[in-house]
Amino acid sequence: MKQMSVTETPPEQTAHGVTETGYGPVDITFDDCGNPDDPALLLVAGLGTQMIYWDEGFCETMVKRGFRVIRMDNRDCGRSTVLYNADVPHVVPMMLGVPARVRYRLSDMAQDSVNLLGHLGIEKAHVAGFSMGGMIAQTIAVEHPDRVLSLCSIMSRTGAFKDALPAPRQLAAMMRPVANDYDAYIERTLELIPLLGSPAYPMDPQRLVALADRAWERGIHRQGTARQLHAVNVQPNRNKALGGLKVPVVVLHGSADKLVPPRGGRATADAIPGARLRMFEGMGHDLPLELWPLFAAEIDANANRTL
Repeated sequence: MKQMSVTETPPEQTAHGVTETGYGPVDITFDDCGNPDDPALLLVAGLGTQMIYWDEGFCETMVKRGFRVIRMDNRDCGRSTVLYNADVPHVVPMMLGVPARVRYRLSDMAQDSVNLLGHLGIEKAHVAGFSMGGMIAQTIAVEHPDRVLSLCSIMSRTGAFKDALPAPRQLAAMMRPVANDYDAYIERTLELIPLLGSPAYPMDPQRLVALADRAWERGIHRQGTARQLHAVNVQPNRNKALGGLKVPVVVLHGSADKLVPPRGGRATADAIPGARLRMFEGMGHDLPLELWPLFAAEIDANANRTL
């Protein structure tokens, strides 16, 4: 296979109709890089966040460590199927986690991931996810344990209600409607840097704008993000279920995360027998470039760990 540079984007592919829903089939857009004979590493993104937020440079780092790396857009995001026939949940049940008229759950999103692995002929994979993606990754491990080799949960939580609410300013930012024109979207993206970013690892605004520009071109779906948020907020508490995991688990979290507070990461590690917790000082709710080597080393070491 041709060796990729850290700036080269692997070609996007589509797994057509991998999941049937009441609103029609779900296609999952993904890319796949590395040696097909190497162990698969599935990377799952967060709420309303496209697969490109797992940066190509990070993916290349994992390829060099001997993984076949697969990124995916979750349903209702990016270039995967947007369930336009599933209307938008009302704000109160969406934010409070009331299951009235919930369109799908994290279990359904986890099934999309498992179905993508099946589409690729992959029996088992190492799974890593950040934020909502960490919740999906945990759900894959709980509900499809025969498909998971190891689990890495990043800046995520178990579903316990006491860990659900972010700090007030971050909660207010989350409740604001997503911008519906390009300039407002870019402005909103920049406004989130001091709210969600890492104080010890300030993000380059130009890099963030370039990423947001790519995301806008690939497709921003406000209604899809609302349905994803409803799925997050109606999720069950996985504490008991996580206690039954029998795969290596590493939990990565930032000490300065105000969207998913550090207690969410600690609770995740505490719930899973043998889980390792790595708390990064000064890291917020993002994936700082400076920490990529440490993230890569933790995922690699966990993948090679036996219980």
